[in-house]
Amino acid sequence: MNDRILGVGALALAAFMTAAGWGIEAPFAYEPVGPRAFPLLLAGIIGLCGLWLVYKGGNTVQANPPGANGRIALMMAFTVAYAFLFQWLGFVVATSLMTVFVGRLFGGGWVKCAVGGVVMSLFFFVLFDKVLDVVLPGGLLETLI
Repeated sequence: MNDRILGVGALALAAFMTAAGWGIEAPFAYEPVGPRAFPLLLAGIIGLCGLWLVYKGGNTVQANPPGANGRIALMMAFTVAYAFLFQWLGFVVATSLMTVFVGRLFGGGWVKCAVGGVVMSLFFFVLFDKVLDVVLPGGLLETLI
């Protein structure tokens, strides 16, 4: 496999995201942009990266080092668990746990990952829920926050 094949795959993904995201409309809108903008923006960025890989590609992709495929599979499992538990646990708890487990996958220590996860999740909760007025689920901490 080389970079050009990955670029073509990225272009296909961008086309799929554009087709799927084009029809997204909210029954009522608070913002002038609407919910369609985010998937289309991501599709545009992925498409530009895919074009760059097709243009500049040709390099042979190196094989993953030993153990990397297992960590990638665990990261995918953590992401799926995060999506399913997000509403029930709430943003702060789910994001803290996700940060700890992903940090450990990248070799971080338990204490550093835990402190970083809690601080980051609290910071982003305050930023989005309180400052930007984006409603995030409180979950298990609903009465505290």
